[in-house]
Amino acid sequence: MVFGQMGIVMANSENIKKNIAAPAQKLEKATFAGGCFWCMEPPFASLKGVVSTTVGYTGGHDKDPTYEEVSSGITGHTESIEILYDPSLITYSELLDVFWRNIDPTTPNQQFVDVGTQYRSAIFYHNEEQRRLAEESKIKLEKSGKFDRPIVTEIKPAAIFYKAEEYHQKYYQKNPIRYKFYRYNSGRDQYLKKAWGDKAEMKNQESKKYNKPSREELRKKLTPLQYKVTQENGTERAFDNEYWDNKKQGIYVDIVSGETLFSSLDKFDSGTGWPSFTKPLEPKNIIEKEDRGLFMTRTEVRSKEGDSHLGHIFSDGPKPTGLRYCLNSAALRFISKENLDKEGYGEYKKLFEK
Repeated sequence: MVFGQMGIVMANSENIKKNIAAPAQKLEKATFAGGCFWCMEPPFASLKGVVSTTVGYTGGHDKDPTYEEVSSGITGHTESIEILYDPSLITYSELLDVFWRNIDPTTPNQQFVDVGTQYRSAIFYHNEEQRRLAEESKIKLEKSGKFDRPIVTEIKPAAIFYKAEEYHQKYYQKNPIRYKFYRYNSGRDQYLKKAWGDKAEMKNQESKKYNKPSREELRKKLTPLQYKVTQENGTERAFDNEYWDNKKQGIYVDIVSGETLFSSLDKFDSGTGWPSFTKPLEPKNIIEKEDRGLFMTRTEVRSKEGDSHLGHIFSDGPKPTGLRYCLNSAALRFISKENLDKEGYGEYKKLFEK
């Protein structure tokens, strides 16, 4: 085995759902501020009925502010997220519930490690119904007794929303390692778990159901190599595997569970002889674990539901992520763009429509 084996993200498929049938004029906006906007995007992006999420700046007095200006605290703006959603699939009250479960509503001009007016929490309502629902939800939270300090989150009319620089959009997908490092060290997740426990996540997050067959079924279903790789952490030969030089357009799913993993749009020739990607198509289906085998420490990549060994991730990949997800073909099944509908992955067709 070559030690350079195995090394996120995105194809922004989560936002154009195949079951969103409402015409554009029926879509509505919601705008929230909850500290670092990198951390506020993931909780909303995967919700059924959310069409798009955009991070930016609002609530201040300067026009067309830059990130540097906003982060200095002189513009009056706060880092925010604008959500376009289909009210027939998700209600504003449900969005409010997600919002409250992802912030600390008791700290003025601060969210976790980020301090300043630019990190204050706020709900920016777009109509009177949103204002009413926001105020009712705030009162309900206050009366719940969940917090021993006053709720200080602002409720204000929506103002001009300025879209943040492109590198901030979907930052959790473009720079997953840096994002995870920041988020963990910010103390946000630790606080949310303490405050909400297992109820911190929204129930209507859209995800497919995946089932892992038993060991006996897997031995019948998989080839000996596929079984060795996925179940026994094996490694196939370089330049002698199914997908290392596959140039067709489509997606790669877990051979065991069918979980969506990677896209051909993020595949590149790493020169290692294994299929390599700069990022996953669905980060939520990827698990990273420390691997201390072979007298070195590496980061192993596994599928979430199938628990299949996929490969490893390295930091010597090309821009924009700088990552290399180096995988075993034996752990993957390729679905061409022409067969996405037939195979039940039709929501990813838009990735290849240009």
